[in-house]
Amino acid sequence: MTTLPRGEAADVTRAVRRRRAVAAAGAVTAGLLVLSACDKPTPVATVTVGRNSVNSEALCYNDGKALDAKSVAKCAKNAKDIKSIEVSQDQEVRFGVDPKIADAGWTILVNGNPFSESSHLTTRTLPYNAFFNQQYGTQGDTNTVSVQMGSNPPKGLWSFKVKKAG
Repeated sequence: MTTLPRGEAADVTRAVRRRRAVAAAGAVTAGLLVLSACDKPTPVATVTVGRNSVNSEALCYNDGKALDAKSVAKCAKNAKDIKSIEVSQDQEVRFGVDPKIADAGWTILVNGNPFSESSHLTTRTLPYNAFFNQQYGTQGDTNTVSVQMGSNPPKGLWSFKVKKAG
């Protein structure tokens, strides 16, 4: 049996406790830094054609608060990496939105122009010819389709490209 000078065992125990406390404090601090770096995700809008679908977070969104026209125009102009989906003449285009978007009411815009009345449903369906018809001003092979949360003023904007299937 070994003998330790009086109080030495207590110092070892105290040192272990101190290291554990420092490690725990470091872990908590690191966790808080990681969480503070995360952006809160925005609600999602989805476009589905047949078995294909694309979804997107908002181009412009301020946690459901009203956006001014200038900021919406800036977001729409600076939009990059807009997801696209192809549609054939015999297909329908289905839109789905998070309940948060539906609760505020949402409108479908085609090339920046309102195409539908405001809805509080989470899904809507439009035919192919709504996107490729001279009567609606949507001729061409590709059109930008947006989901606008809220009306005047808007609270969010999600955009997609709808392309004619070759």
